[in-house]
Amino acid sequence: MSNFWQEISTQSGSALGRKKPILCIAPMADVTDAAFRYIIAKYSKLPYITYTEFVSADGLVLASEEGKKKLLKNLEYKEIEKPIVAQIFGSNPENIEKVAKLIVGLGFNGLDINMGCPDRVVEKQGAGAALIKNSKLAREIITAAKIGIKEVTKKLNKEEIPVSVKTRLGYNKDELEEWLPELLAENPAAVIIHARTRKEMSKVSARWERIKKAVEIRDKIKSKTFIIGNGDILSVKDAIQKCKETTADGAMIGRSILGNPWFFSDHIPDLKERLGVLSEHIELFEKKLGDLKSFAIMKKHFKVYLKNPQLKKLRLQLMETEGYKEALDLISRYKLPN
Repeated sequence: MSNFWQEISTQSGSALGRKKPILCIAPMADVTDAAFRYIIAKYSKLPYITYTEFVSADGLVLASEEGKKKLLKNLEYKEIEKPIVAQIFGSNPENIEKVAKLIVGLGFNGLDINMGCPDRVVEKQGAGAALIKNSKLAREIITAAKIGIKEVTKKLNKEEIPVSVKTRLGYNKDELEEWLPELLAENPAAVIIHARTRKEMSKVSARWERIKKAVEIRDKIKSKTFIIGNGDILSVKDAIQKCKETTADGAMIGRSILGNPWFFSDHIPDLKERLGVLSEHIELFEKKLGDLKSFAIMKKHFKVYLKNPQLKKLRLQLMETEGYKEALDLISRYKLPN
C-alpha cells in the first residue's frame, strides 16, 4: 500500500466526489497504545485508519539504546491494525528526517507530524502546538520528513509513504486562514484539524463550521490535501453527519473511543461480553506494556467498559486495584445480575 489516503477514500468514500468519509482513530497518549489498538481492530469491522501514540523524534535519535528500545515499543503493531500511521513530534528537521527513514523501515503506511499537542513539555521543545507560532519551521519539518521518506524508499525500492499533519485552528486565537495555507503549501497527504485553538484546549465545543472553512481554503487553492475534522465526535453516525455538513474528507475520533473497542462496529455488547473483552484488554496491556507503563493507565478505560449502572460496584472496586492480577481476579469472581 502506497498512498493509502487515496486508496481508503476510494473504498470508504470521501468528500472529494465520494459518498462516505474516511474515519480515523486519534493518537491519544496512554489510550491508543499497542494493546488497545489491537483490541479495537479485533472487535471493530468498519474500515478506518489507525494512529499510534506520538513518539519523540529527538528521543528516537538521541536516546540511549535502552531508551530507544522503550520508545520503539510505542511503535509496535500487528497487521490487523493496518492501515496504520506513526505519529511523531519534534522541532529538529534533521532528526525528523532520520526518524522518517525509520518509520518507513518499520512498515508503517504513513507518517504524521504532531503540530497541535498542548503539553508544556512538548511545547518547550518547540514542538506540538508551538509550531503553529513558527510556520517557517513547520514547513521545514514537513519537507524534512518527505526527504527522509524519499531517500530510504528509493534505496529499498519501495513506494513513498504519505506525510500528514495533525494540528489546531490556531494558538491563542483562531488563525486558520493564515495557518492552513502554510501547511498546504508543502502538499501533505492530509491535514487533521482539531477544531479548537491551543488556548481553548478542550474547554469549549469543537467548531466544525471552521472545518468547513478549511475545506473551502483547500479548494480555493486547488490543493489535493485531504481535510480531516477532529473534536466532539460521539459516534460513527455523528462523524458521518459532521462530514456531510462540512464536506470534510473524513473525521478523527478521540475521547469517544476510550474503553469502547466496538465504536466502529454496529455490535452492542452485553454485560458478559464487556467483562470478557475488558479482561482480554487488561491481559494484553500487561503482556505488551506491563514493563513500560503503569497499570493505572488501564483505569482510564474502566469507566466506559463498565458504564452500565449494574456494573457500578465492580467499576468502583476496579478503580482501587493496583495490578492486573487483582483486577482480573475481581472480574472473574463478579456475578452478573440476572
